[in-house]
Amino acid sequence: MSTPKKLIAAAALALPLVIALAGCAGSGTDSAAGTSDSAAEQKTVRIGVVNSGDPYWETFTEAAADEGIDVELVNFTEYTQPNPALSAGELDLNQFQHVIYLATYNVNSDDDLQPIGSTAIYPLGLYSSQYDSVKDIPEGATVAVPNDESNQARGLLVLQSAGLIELEDGGSPFSTVADVLPDSKVKVEALDASFTATSLPDVAAAIVNNDFLEDADLTADDAIAQDDPSDPAAIPYINIFAAKAEDADNPTYLKLVEIYQNTQAVLDGVVEASGGTAVLVKTPVDDLVASLTDVEDDIRANS
Repeated sequence: MSTPKKLIAAAALALPLVIALAGCAGSGTDSAAGTSDSAAEQKTVRIGVVNSGDPYWETFTEAAADEGIDVELVNFTEYTQPNPALSAGELDLNQFQHVIYLATYNVNSDDDLQPIGSTAIYPLGLYSSQYDSVKDIPEGATVAVPNDESNQARGLLVLQSAGLIELEDGGSPFSTVADVLPDSKVKVEALDASFTATSLPDVAAAIVNNDFLEDADLTADDAIAQDDPSDPAAIPYINIFAAKAEDADNPTYLKLVEIYQNTQAVLDGVVEASGGTAVLVKTPVDDLVASLTDVEDDIRANS
């Protein structure tokens, strides 16, 4: 099992790797963006991101302004920075991570940041050069998954969702090849993530990270299976807006989530920036919070 320190590094790799080099946060501001008697006194909402250069963020800030909310994007160049900045009150929100990454940060830092809205999941796909459908993969065939801890577990969950394997205790973000039950339809082999695509001529199918699709002349449309956002097992991989626990019900922050989720130009921009891989989701916040708690408990149990 992985340690929290190892998992946080692996989890970062599972995030969309689009990092714009821009200035980091300036001096801290009060994290509360509550309403005031005068609209002119409305505090600016500072949101930490790692990809502020993507055009959809400008669209989002303009849509927020149309609703009377002033948004300032604070760009970071490392995934390790936005959560501590949020905790310290230098930010009001951040949007750059999935639930597993937040859970790992909370446990390692003894913090309690909370998800207040979903954005998208960036699916991990199963590809094959021999079969057009999961149903065509024969019993006893070999399927490859990445051997890094975060993506191996996620890949195994994809295989389970596709009906190719069964995992001990239903699987978790900590599952390994050793957890594949012996009566599963296929055998599973763990390979370096950079080799799963090149293994396709030799295996029935392989989980291929998005980072390696282009080099393998693959696109997300070629996947024969991928994360199902409606599957509870995929919830830990959903990207989120995060806030301090005391701000989880802040109406201005929740309005910003609503603007993000319901502005078509923003959603189109998210998909375009991801190269077409992003799957937009509106997962209930209660489900996100429950998933966060479950993953935190798993991390503590496996520390």
